[in-house]
Parts: sequence; structure tokens; C-alpha cells
Amino acid sequence: MEWLTAPFELAFQQRALVGGSLAAVALALVGTWVVIRGMSFLGDALVHGVVPGIALAILLDFNVLVGASLAVIVMMVGISLVHRQTSFSEDTSIGLLFVGMLGLGVILISRTASYAGNLTEILFGNALGVTSGDIALLAVLAVVSVIVTVLLYRPFLTLAFNEQKAGLLGMRPVLAHGALLGLIAFTIIGSYQTVGTLLVFGLLVGPAATAALVVKRVPAMMVTAAAIGVFSVVAGLIVSYHADTSGSATIAVAPIVLFFVVLTVRSIAGHQRIPQRAASEQLS
Repeated sequence: MEWLTAPFELAFQQRALVGGSLAAVALALVGTWVVIRGMSFLGDALVHGVVPGIALAILLDFNVLVGASLAVIVMMVGISLVHRQTSFSEDTSIGLLFVGMLGLGVILISRTASYAGNLTEILFGNALGVTSGDIALLAVLAVVSVIVTVLLYRPFLTLAFNEQKAGLLGMRPVLAHGALLGLIAFTIIGSYQTVGTLLVFGLLVGPAATAALVVKRVPAMMVTAAAIGVFSVVAGLIVSYHADTSGSATIAVAPIVLFFVVLTVRSIAGHQRIPQRAASEQLS
């Protein structure tokens, strides 16, 4: 039992657990829509897109959340502009901004005095450095994610499966899509400090993708994804403590490992059912 409790005896470890769990819940709710709608590439691009805004905030000494928000706005406008002004697919515009924004962010960070330290914390986070203020922000983030998901559940759900039907039902798919993008950006910006911009994607997609393997109804997927996300935070912090690894990276990897474990078990179970079904058909 001490092996499980030792990683959470100190106050900063407890804050890491609470902050990480709140981030995991918010990311799981939003991540469910990302997985259902096939928006993983866009989600990854947004994760990278906040880097120059954060770097600029560090350089000019203003709030990093403001900087990250401005960067996301610039990125979304840029994606829309390239897509509308050219014949390229949206994936092409996303890819261009993906690389451009990340590169610009690293260039800006390289201008700071503590280049290596700032870059590491922005990209990989500092789960064990979560403060009480961070927890308050993450609590607001989780509450907002729940409220928006509940209020816009029908538009989001209809949009995910049939955009034309959403328009016919008067659900304003363009506005619903914009609201979803805003929610994704808001969640990423609020969570990056816990697991970093590069690793937040693991908690955004991993738990939701794993939940999609075991349940089919969207509300059940969200609850399952949230549970997987929290479990990943707990397991990641425990493994990190005993293996002396990065807490943020271990948390982010945990749901990916769990996804492949579930996928393997499901595949084995599926192969076992095929011979049983064939045998029953021969007997009948």
C-alpha cells in the first residue's frame, strides 16, 4: 500500500494529482468530440499552435494564457484563409500552420535568457509544479467544459454524424463548429501547464480513443474517457515517482499504452469468437 501512497504524501504531489485529474476530465470531454469527428490532426495542430503565443508572453512579460489565446486565434484565421484562398484541402493549411507556428515559437523562445528551461517547460510541462492558482484555473476549465458540452450536446452530436442534417434542423452547424473549436482551444490552453503543449495531445485523444473501443454511446464514452484520463494521471504519477521519470511525459504516455492494451485484448477476444461461431454454425 505504501508503494501506492508514497507518491502523494507531499503537498506538491497532491496538487499534481488534483490538477492533472481536472485537466484529464476537461480534455476527455472535448477529446470525445475530437475523436468522433476525426479532428485529431487539427487538435494536434492547435496544441502546437499555442507555442509562439506562450513564447511571446514570456519575452514581453505578460500573461501566458493571453499569449496562447492570441496564437490560437491567429492559427485558426490562417487555416481558414489558406483553405478559402487556395484549392488546397484543409489538411494542407493545417499542416502548414502546424510547422510554421511551432517553428516560430521555438525561434522566439531561443531569444530568452533561459532558453532550454523555458522550452522544456512549454513543450513538456511540469506536472509537479502545479500551483493552487493553476488548480483553480483547471477547476474553472473542467466546469466550463461540462457546461458547454451539456448545453451544446445536440448540436455537437448532430454535427458529428451529419452536418447537412444539422443545418436542416436549424442547429447552425457553422456556429456549432466554431464553438467546438473554441472549446478545444480553451481546454488546450488551460491544460498545457500541467502536461505541456506536446504531451497534452495524449490526454486529449488517448482516453477518448480508448473509450471508443469499449463503449458506443457518446455520454458513456465521455464518462469512460474521463475515468481513463484520471486513471492515467494517477498511474503516471506513481510510475514517475518510482521510476524517476518525467511526470508530465509519463502521464501523457499512460493512456496511449492503455489504448494498445485494450486494442490487443479486443483483437484476441475477436479472434477467439470467430472459431466458436464457425463451430456453432457447423453443428447447426
